[in-house]
Amino acid sequence: MRALEGITVIDLTHMLSGPYGTMLMADLGARTIKVEPPGKGEGTRRLLEKDPDYSRDGMGAYFLTLCRNKESVALDLKSDEGRALFYELVKHADVVVSNFGVGVVERLKIDYHTLAAYNPRIITCAISGFGETGPCRDWPSFDLVAQGMGGGMSLTGIEGGDYLRSGIPIGDLGGGMFGVIGILAALQARHVTGVGQHIDISMLDCQLSMLNYIGTMNLMSGKMTERVGNGHFVHVPYNAFRTTTRPIIIAVITDNFWATLVDLLGDDALRREEFLTQPARLREKAFIEERVQAAFATQSCEYWMAALQRARIPAAPVNDVEQAFAEPQAAARNMKVKVQLPSGDWIDQPGNPVKLSVNNEERYTTPPGLVGRDTRAVLTSMLGLDEAQLTRLAKAGTIGLPA
Repeated sequence: MRALEGITVIDLTHMLSGPYGTMLMADLGARTIKVEPPGKGEGTRRLLEKDPDYSRDGMGAYFLTLCRNKESVALDLKSDEGRALFYELVKHADVVVSNFGVGVVERLKIDYHTLAAYNPRIITCAISGFGETGPCRDWPSFDLVAQGMGGGMSLTGIEGGDYLRSGIPIGDLGGGMFGVIGILAALQARHVTGVGQHIDISMLDCQLSMLNYIGTMNLMSGKMTERVGNGHFVHVPYNAFRTTTRPIIIAVITDNFWATLVDLLGDDALRREEFLTQPARLREKAFIEERVQAAFATQSCEYWMAALQRARIPAAPVNDVEQAFAEPQAAARNMKVKVQLPSGDWIDQPGNPVKLSVNNEERYTTPPGLVGRDTRAVLTSMLGLDEAQLTRLAKAGTIGLPA
């Protein structure tokens, strides 16, 4: 048994924030039914679908990753009969997740208050750029908008250089992760109250929350935190340094780490008494980093990693993506998994990072597939529709059945 078995999620999401959250729940065992429009399906299917490097079986890397472990039901929610079928599915579900623009679920008549009339235990989660309240609620938003408006972009980059977005889409991914946290909290509350509720997730809120202590520092002092590249505004040395092979990072955050590093590097210029405590190291940051860089430039990353590990100084190579997945630690944690395609071929994908001591069987057994691949099975098993009814609904365009 997996942790979320017994929970049924109806997934109305598209692009990244919502699909990432529902993917995490599907990986953990929730039955996740992706409802998408008949015909072409939801728009994420189109991303990279014809790219020779980043597509397989007519599906791009976005969709192949985000829709693993999910079933596909093609259903026209803009039609009365399609909505009626959707309401019947909601009676058998626990959670409905969407990430449309604010107001869309109300126009489609699939908002929380409407659905709760059919199933008082239903939990709905809506992920949007700015949430359902406030003066920006109607603004369109994607990852870059959330990163820019959320303040994190102002902290990223080299001092005096351009602002940079995070290399991973943390604006979108943050929305998905906090969405899952909200859903799990609502499921727990339902154990007590017996009724569901609505969860309103703002990607901007998520970015502001993740500012964490940096946000508190600014709110306390009114001072802006400066961009410091890979360095730190407190700890020294805490940066990336070149070696004869690939770069390496070290994170000296205690005076004990500093003393050990000085012994390891053997540079007498760093043995100054005042450097034994952090404030003096911060004042002389440029000098210290120049001396540390000179030392690291004499040997390979592999040489220094072995030495730093023996000395128990926090350090890591600066990996590219391929190197990151090739790390023995990644293999030990099952963070590169094989997912089967409809054709029977297999591809590698990132695994699920949630590791439980029980109910942690990891399965990636349901490949993403054609639009409506599971319509027949879901509507037959959950709603009891027969073949004649399915055929009539398909001819009317209310549902989509695979060819």
